[in-house]
Amino acid sequence: MFDVGFSELVVIALVALIVIGPERLPKVARTVGVLLGRLQRYVNDVKSDINREMQLDELKKIQENVSSQVRGLQDSVTSEMRSVEDSLNQSIAPPETQAAEFPAATPEAAGPVESASPAGMTDPVTHVPEHQLELGFESKSEKAKT
Repeated sequence: MFDVGFSELVVIALVALIVIGPERLPKVARTVGVLLGRLQRYVNDVKSDINREMQLDELKKIQENVSSQVRGLQDSVTSEMRSVEDSLNQSIAPPETQAAEFPAATPEAAGPVESASPAGMTDPVTHVPEHQLELGFESKSEKAKT
Protein backbone atom coordinates (compact mmCIF):
# COMPACT_ATOMS: atom_id res chain seq x y z
CA MET A 1 0.00 0.00 0.00
CA PHE A 2 2.48 2.62 1.19
CA ASP A 3 6.10 2.02 0.34
CA VAL A 4 7.87 3.52 3.36
CA GLY A 5 11.48 2.56 4.06
CA PHE A 6 13.55 2.85 7.25
CA SER A 7 15.18 6.14 6.25
CA GLU A 8 11.77 7.71 5.62
CA LEU A 9 10.56 6.57 9.04
CA VAL A 10 13.62 8.24 10.65
CA VAL A 11 12.82 11.52 8.86
CA ILE A 12 9.16 11.35 9.99
CA ALA A 13 10.27 10.68 13.60
CA LEU A 14 12.67 13.67 13.58
CA VAL A 15 9.97 16.00 12.19
CA ALA A 16 7.48 14.72 14.79
CA LEU A 17 10.06 15.26 17.56
CA ILE A 18 10.61 18.86 16.46
CA VAL A 19 6.91 19.69 15.87
CA ILE A 20 5.35 17.85 18.83
CA GLY A 21 8.17 18.13 21.28
CA PRO A 22 9.93 15.58 23.47
CA GLU A 23 7.36 15.73 26.31
CA ARG A 24 4.26 14.89 24.25
CA LEU A 25 5.90 12.56 21.66
CA PRO A 26 5.53 9.29 23.72
CA LYS A 27 1.84 10.02 24.38
CA VAL A 28 1.18 10.78 20.67
CA ALA A 29 3.11 7.67 19.59
CA ARG A 30 1.05 5.53 21.99
CA THR A 31 -2.21 7.03 20.68
CA VAL A 32 -1.14 6.49 17.06
CA GLY A 33 -0.24 2.84 17.88
CA VAL A 34 -3.64 2.24 19.51
CA LEU A 35 -5.45 3.78 16.54
CA LEU A 36 -3.44 1.70 14.04
CA GLY A 37 -4.20 -1.45 16.06
CA ARG A 38 -7.93 -0.66 15.97
CA LEU A 39 -7.72 -0.02 12.24
CA GLN A 40 -6.01 -3.38 11.66
CA ARG A 41 -8.62 -5.22 13.77
CA TYR A 42 -11.44 -3.50 11.88
CA VAL A 43 -9.94 -4.43 8.50
CA ASN A 44 -9.43 -8.04 9.65
CA ASP A 45 -13.05 -8.21 10.89
CA VAL A 46 -14.34 -6.93 7.55
CA LYS A 47 -12.20 -9.48 5.68
CA SER A 48 -13.43 -12.35 7.84
CA ASP A 49 -17.08 -11.22 7.41
CA ILE A 50 -16.66 -11.14 3.64
CA ASN A 51 -15.06 -14.61 3.67
CA ARG A 52 -17.91 -15.98 5.81
CA GLU A 53 -20.51 -14.52 3.46
CA MET A 54 -18.75 -16.03 0.44
CA GLN A 55 -18.62 -19.44 2.14
CA LEU A 56 -22.27 -19.12 3.12
CA ASP A 57 -23.24 -18.38 -0.49
CA GLU A 58 -21.26 -21.40 -1.68
CA LEU A 59 -22.93 -23.61 0.93
CA LYS A 60 -26.37 -22.35 -0.13
CA LYS A 61 -25.60 -23.20 -3.76
CA ILE A 62 -24.44 -26.68 -2.75
CA GLN A 63 -27.57 -27.14 -0.64
CA GLU A 64 -29.81 -26.13 -3.55
CA ASN A 65 -28.02 -28.56 -5.87
CA VAL A 66 -28.35 -31.41 -3.38
CA SER A 67 -32.01 -30.58 -2.73
CA SER A 68 -32.85 -30.60 -6.43
CA GLN A 69 -31.05 -33.91 -6.90
CA VAL A 70 -32.90 -35.40 -3.93
CA ARG A 71 -36.24 -34.17 -5.30
CA GLY A 72 -35.47 -35.74 -8.67
CA LEU A 73 -34.48 -39.01 -7.05
CA GLN A 74 -37.60 -38.98 -4.89
CA ASP A 75 -39.82 -38.36 -7.92
CA SER A 76 -38.20 -41.18 -9.89
CA VAL A 77 -38.45 -43.61 -6.95
CA THR A 78 -42.08 -42.64 -6.38
CA SER A 79 -42.99 -43.15 -10.03
CA GLU A 80 -41.20 -46.51 -10.11
CA MET A 81 -42.95 -47.59 -6.91
CA ARG A 82 -46.32 -46.59 -8.35
CA SER A 83 -45.68 -48.55 -11.54
CA VAL A 84 -44.63 -51.59 -9.49
CA GLU A 85 -47.66 -51.17 -7.25
CA ASP A 86 -49.99 -50.92 -10.24
CA SER A 87 -48.51 -53.99 -11.90
CA LEU A 88 -48.76 -55.97 -8.65
CA ASN A 89 -52.34 -54.81 -8.12
CA GLN A 90 -53.21 -55.95 -11.62
CA SER A 91 -51.54 -59.31 -11.11
CA ILE A 92 -53.37 -60.04 -7.84
CA ALA A 93 -56.71 -58.54 -8.92
CA PRO A 94 -59.74 -60.82 -8.42
CA PRO A 95 -60.86 -62.87 -11.40
CA GLU A 96 -63.93 -60.61 -11.90
CA THR A 97 -61.69 -57.70 -12.69
CA GLN A 98 -59.52 -59.80 -14.95
CA ALA A 99 -62.63 -61.14 -16.71
CA ALA A 100 -63.79 -57.60 -17.36
CA GLU A 101 -60.41 -56.75 -18.85
CA PHE A 102 -60.20 -59.92 -21.02
CA PRO A 103 -63.75 -60.91 -22.09
CA ALA A 104 -62.59 -63.61 -24.50
CA ALA A 105 -61.03 -65.59 -21.67
CA THR A 106 -64.21 -65.77 -19.56
CA PRO A 107 -66.39 -68.87 -19.55
CA GLU A 108 -69.43 -66.76 -20.44
CA ALA A 109 -67.80 -65.83 -23.74
CA ALA A 110 -67.43 -69.50 -24.65
CA GLY A 111 -71.09 -70.16 -24.06
CA PRO A 112 -73.55 -70.85 -21.27
CA VAL A 113 -72.35 -73.42 -18.76
CA GLU A 114 -74.50 -74.92 -16.05
CA SER A 115 -73.28 -74.37 -12.53
CA ALA A 116 -72.01 -77.58 -11.05
CA SER A 117 -71.84 -76.29 -7.50
CA PRO A 118 -73.81 -78.21 -4.90
CA ALA A 119 -76.77 -76.60 -3.22
CA GLY A 120 -75.92 -74.30 -0.36
CA MET A 121 -72.42 -73.57 -1.56
CA THR A 122 -71.61 -70.10 -2.66
CA ASP A 123 -69.66 -69.10 -5.72
CA PRO A 124 -66.10 -68.31 -4.53
CA VAL A 125 -65.56 -65.83 -7.33
CA THR A 126 -68.34 -63.53 -6.20
CA HIS A 127 -67.20 -63.49 -2.55
CA VAL A 128 -63.51 -62.89 -3.11
CA PRO A 129 -62.47 -59.61 -1.46
CA GLU A 130 -60.79 -57.10 -3.68
CA HIS A 131 -57.06 -57.55 -3.15
CA GLN A 132 -54.83 -54.60 -3.63
CA LEU A 133 -51.28 -54.16 -2.57
CA GLU A 134 -50.43 -50.84 -0.97
CA LEU A 135 -46.77 -50.14 -0.45
CA GLY A 136 -47.29 -47.00 1.62
CA PHE A 137 -45.43 -44.55 -0.59
CA GLU A 138 -47.39 -41.35 -0.93
CA SER A 139 -46.30 -38.04 -2.28
CA LYS A 140 -46.70 -34.85 -0.27
CA SER A 141 -49.73 -33.80 -2.32
CA GLU A 142 -51.47 -37.14 -1.63
CA LYS A 143 -50.77 -36.82 2.10
CA ALA A 144 -52.22 -33.32 2.09
CA LYS A 145 -55.45 -34.62 0.49
CA THR A 146 -56.02 -37.14 3.32
